[in-house]
Amino acid sequence: MHHDAPLAASSPLAPSQRIEALDVLRGLALLGVIFIHAVFEFRISIFEQFLESPGKLSSFERTLQNFLAVAVELKAFALFSLLFGAGLAIQFERLADNPRRTVLLLRRLAVLLMIGAVHLVLIWNGDILVEYALAGFVVLPLLFAPRWLALALAVAALVLYIAMPLLPPPVAFPSASWMRAHVAEAARVYGSGGFLDVLAFRVSEIPAILPLHVLILPRTVALFLFGALAWRTGLVRAAPQRQLGLAAIAGILSGGALSIAAAAGLPLGFRAGGEVMDRLGGIVLAAGYAAAVLALMRTPAGKKLLGWAAPVGRMAFSNYLAQSLILGVIFYGYGLGLFGRVGVTAALAIALAVYAAQAAASEWWLKRWRYGHVEWLWRSLMYGKRQPMRIHL
Repeated sequence: MHHDAPLAASSPLAPSQRIEALDVLRGLALLGVIFIHAVFEFRISIFEQFLESPGKLSSFERTLQNFLAVAVELKAFALFSLLFGAGLAIQFERLADNPRRTVLLLRRLAVLLMIGAVHLVLIWNGDILVEYALAGFVVLPLLFAPRWLALALAVAALVLYIAMPLLPPPVAFPSASWMRAHVAEAARVYGSGGFLDVLAFRVSEIPAILPLHVLILPRTVALFLFGALAWRTGLVRAAPQRQLGLAAIAGILSGGALSIAAAAGLPLGFRAGGEVMDRLGGIVLAAGYAAAVLALMRTPAGKKLLGWAAPVGRMAFSNYLAQSLILGVIFYGYGLGLFGRVGVTAALAIALAVYAAQAAASEWWLKRWRYGHVEWLWRSLMYGKRQPMRIHL
């Protein structure tokens, strides 16, 4: 953690502080991610949320689940997408004087793709790393392009994503009857199967999960580009605190209103209007969250309030994969076998306990080592040589 003297509210962030602000955002996004994974994707089948009557929940648990869906679910992943785009732009800038810049960045994405493929097959098929690597290959050439072109393509990809419910589906989604049968089989295999049973079933699910990634890919590309542009234009570094605060209020209120209206089923007067409203609201709400955190991190009180999340964010790659490993052991048959046996409240408590342990472990680790385990591996493979790991005090 950094202990620099606080800057004036409207001053640009010093390099150490602005990276800390992004790390805090990553850490908080990871808290949202583990909540969603535990409740919607490890506690029950990932397909159960798409059925009309997903599970039997008390009114309190139903309310809690609906709150997570409206306030957190896709917003945490949207934040991650924005941050990944900003991170790609930061790497692009840092390597500006390196003649191997393009090769190194391509290798960085290739390593991410490789690690994501291992995660997808051996640990958990809800992986986002493969999609992020593929979207990164699309976005990387645009870092060399004029900013107006990157902005135009970001807007086009975002409009496509928001309008997609009004268009013919690009890929076929599994039918309700298939999902009902699959959810029942998932409860048996994930709840009581051994590691090889779970592995085989996980691999068999991949073709059915693939449409979810295809449908979300335009949003991922758009948010990568917006994140990269936010960094490259100085918005993250130099936007006055007052402007960030106003953007936060506007984003949270308008995005929240759209998301709540969509969840309540308010009609818009045209086909799939609720889905369009939900997609737009989710992105606006995530942007509002990001602006709020960046604004708070400009103040000493905000840094004290949120600074604990920075170590988690600095090790976001390691922590993301560790969450999958730990939740698999907790929920699947080869571990504690809690799949389908606990409610939303218990799953949230489990997620919070795992995250709290990660926060403590991350802070301890980063006092002794430069990177998380996976960050070190990623960096070493990217540069093709072993990176220094230990901090020499």
